[in-house]
Amino acid sequence: MNFGKTLFAQLMEFVPWTSFARIVARHGGDSGVRNLSCTEQFRAMAFAQLTYRESLRDIEACLLANQTKLYSMGFRAPVKRSTLADANEARNWHIWEELAMLLIRRARKLYCNDSFGVDLTNTVYALDATTIDLCLSLFPWAPFRTNKAAIKLHALLDLRGNIPAFIHITDGKTHEVKVLDALSFEAGAFYVMDRGYLDFGRLFTLHQSGAFFVTRAKRGMNAHRVYSMKVDRNTGIICDQRIALDGFYISQDYPEQLRRIRFKDPETGKTLVFLTNNTTLPALTIAALYKSRWQVELFFKWIKQHLRIKRFIGNSENAVKTQIWCAVATYVLIAIVKKELQIDASLYTLLQILSVSIFEKNQLQQALQGAAYIPEQCGAANQLNLFNF
Repeated sequence: MNFGKTLFAQLMEFVPWTSFARIVARHGGDSGVRNLSCTEQFRAMAFAQLTYRESLRDIEACLLANQTKLYSMGFRAPVKRSTLADANEARNWHIWEELAMLLIRRARKLYCNDSFGVDLTNTVYALDATTIDLCLSLFPWAPFRTNKAAIKLHALLDLRGNIPAFIHITDGKTHEVKVLDALSFEAGAFYVMDRGYLDFGRLFTLHQSGAFFVTRAKRGMNAHRVYSMKVDRNTGIICDQRIALDGFYISQDYPEQLRRIRFKDPETGKTLVFLTNNTTLPALTIAALYKSRWQVELFFKWIKQHLRIKRFIGNSENAVKTQIWCAVATYVLIAIVKKELQIDASLYTLLQILSVSIFEKNQLQQALQGAAYIPEQCGAANQLNLFNF
């Protein structure tokens, strides 16, 4: 059935355009604009993400090849690569950051009741960072090594739905632990992170906010055992202890006791030592929480493979951050559509379908569900029979 709207136009209906207009007005994004509004700029950048376009020329050529459908997709005129490049360079990247965060808040409400494999009612976040390599001659504002540039993408992933609750972009030299200073900790939530975030002063700030952390201990950590609790070694738990930090400065950074759990993974045979400030959860649950941290690694791997954030269509800091935030907004938008339309397929499958059928004019739910789609019953069943004998 032809609904008169392309799949792309139907997808864009899930964007809260009224709220986006307020964001644009607050930053003056459309001030003096004649050809490409912020709305059209986001549509063009989302189109590039959904169809795997690698350059400005690709975006221009593909949209121009479907010129008769552009108006129904939300474009007043064909998109020129020079105009899009200027918009990415000049318009404040915070516009796209605020749009992405708006979509993130909506997505987290939709996924708040999802399970992530651990029987726990608390919100659980996984914190990590990934490095995106750049060319130093093209991106001199992002120094990393002597002959290399890079940016770091820091993400705080809500494990219920794998929705990023916080994203921070820095140059490659910035250490991961510094992102803890930019976080507002949620009381009662768990923050799972690797050893790179083991800074006891910052972890004590997290502890004082009423939140919990789960991380791994470093070798040679200066601490002593206060007492030990009974454990069942058949479960893989070797010891469950309360410890106090030694040393003048480190004991001042974290003056209270910590919980140390030594766990032998039955699958790999590797022994892991966890640190946490939570004293009530079973030791196996703490181990399971740390294991769930792997989801943030998979998230980074997924977005690097399926979103356009490794090759950039602009060289300035503003253009790079604009592209990353538009990619994040597109990712979250697909997650919202998946949940609201109750589609069982993975995000990867949805992106693959949209990449080859974005200009089609059939129902969005039917296109994404394929053979599993069951059309709604129309009102013809209530129609009286003209020849009722």
